[in-house]
Amino acid sequence: MKTTSFHKIHKQLGAKLVEFAGFEMPVSYAGIIQEHNAVRNSVGVFDVSHMGEIEVRGRDAFAFVNYATTNDVSKLEKGKVQYSAMCYDDAGIVDDLLVYHCGDYIQLVVNASNKDKDFEWLKSNTKDFSVELIDRSDVISLLAIQGKNSLATLQKISSVDLSQLKYYAFTWGKIADVEALISRTGYTGELGFEIYFSGNENDAENLWDAIFEAGKEFNIQPCGLGARDSLRLEMGFCLYGNDIDKTTNPLEASLGWITKLNKGDFVGKNILYQQHEQGLKRKLVGFVLENERAIPRQHYTIQSNGKQVGEVTSGTISPTLGKGIGMGYVATEFSIVGNSIDVMIRNKPEKATIVKLPFIQK
Repeated sequence: MKTTSFHKIHKQLGAKLVEFAGFEMPVSYAGIIQEHNAVRNSVGVFDVSHMGEIEVRGRDAFAFVNYATTNDVSKLEKGKVQYSAMCYDDAGIVDDLLVYHCGDYIQLVVNASNKDKDFEWLKSNTKDFSVELIDRSDVISLLAIQGKNSLATLQKISSVDLSQLKYYAFTWGKIADVEALISRTGYTGELGFEIYFSGNENDAENLWDAIFEAGKEFNIQPCGLGARDSLRLEMGFCLYGNDIDKTTNPLEASLGWITKLNKGDFVGKNILYQQHEQGLKRKLVGFVLENERAIPRQHYTIQSNGKQVGEVTSGTISPTLGKGIGMGYVATEFSIVGNSIDVMIRNKPEKATIVKLPFIQK
């Protein structure tokens, strides 16, 4: 298994380590609920160095990324970030990703488990474009500092005024004397920043120590993949492999807002346009269970009046709400907010109500 530049720190802190996307990663330290609440109420730090970073350079870099992704790159300004997706010809999702306008090149940030597949798929679509693809994943480390006190923590050790950084924007500067791309993005729904840097293990450890010293007054906490998942689910953010994959398309996954059918040609556009015109057969919805002890899990059946109408894609007990929450695909006629459905848990129907996402309002 691969390890990140923070691996020694995770072991020293007694993190519970698991295999994830070919890496040995921390799933938790003090416990998922404690880490989840630290981010919701103060500030937490995630090592997400396993994510993939692919640079797109060359004369046609921007035209190529516009063709390869669903969002409109022509609307993206230097120093801004765009959430997007890549689709196969049949409109199934290759991956969801972030697109960074870095001036004369673009940085794509893709899911760890998809990085190699994404790189090969991108390469297979370059034939009509003059571009160079560079996989920088193994040399870039990435920390996510998330929570309402993330700004107050990082500003102490930042060379730039982070209060001027707007949501989905980024800049270059130093954090604790480490050169970094500093992005106001995250996967938690809270105020937060992501720090991309290349450096050795000493740089990584010095950066980690400086962040935790700066956040000591806020009881800053190290956080693992478990809390990352519960935090993203409370916000209704999709997870590749659960809520989206090659069998789902962006429109039915409620990602129409990043699918610009009125821009130029892009991979999967024709099928997506047809589906938009004909209407969707299923939709991704969020639901809350009535029984506070019932926990929905991926692949559980969703029923209405004893008939299967869908399937759960993600589920957990929400630490914030104290109830079981989940997402899943249901036939379109059952997708209306307020509708009652049954989630089959151990062959028993558990009542649930379809709600508007996100589950908690920020």
